[in-house]
Amino acid sequence: MSTKAYMIHQKTYSTLLKFWTLFIGIGAVWGAVMMWIDPTGQLWGMDPLLPILQATMPMPEIFFQNFVFSGFVLLAVNGITQLTAAYLLFRRHHWAEIASAICGIILMLWIILEWIVFDFNALSNIYFGFGLIEIITAILALKKQNTYKK
Repeated sequence: MSTKAYMIHQKTYSTLLKFWTLFIGIGAVWGAVMMWIDPTGQLWGMDPLLPILQATMPMPEIFFQNFVFSGFVLLAVNGITQLTAAYLLFRRHHWAEIASAICGIILMLWIILEWIVFDFNALSNIYFGFGLIEIITAILALKKQNTYKK
């Protein structure tokens, strides 16, 4: 493969990964902020989920009286990690694609936990797909890098 063709494919994968990490990361930050603005979940229609969290999660009397703790966990697990991967991608760091793949795995694990706690729902199913797409794109980007280095 010519250097020019390699660069075109590599740029496409990098652009897609930047999109996914920013989209998921900003969405997680927004979700966390929403949980802090209205810890009851009533404004965004999530208040029926709070009793489910209280019934299924450990130490509900400490962590799940409202959505504040959930907001911090969402920010830490999916917000900061995805935005860190985006930063690495923009800096063209050699760990960027691996960080993106790990973020996709983390997102899929998060969604599996949501399925266990809340059962299947459209939004969780879609985000599981986003995580899978992020992993596949990162693997393709890594494969292109390794093919070119040979």
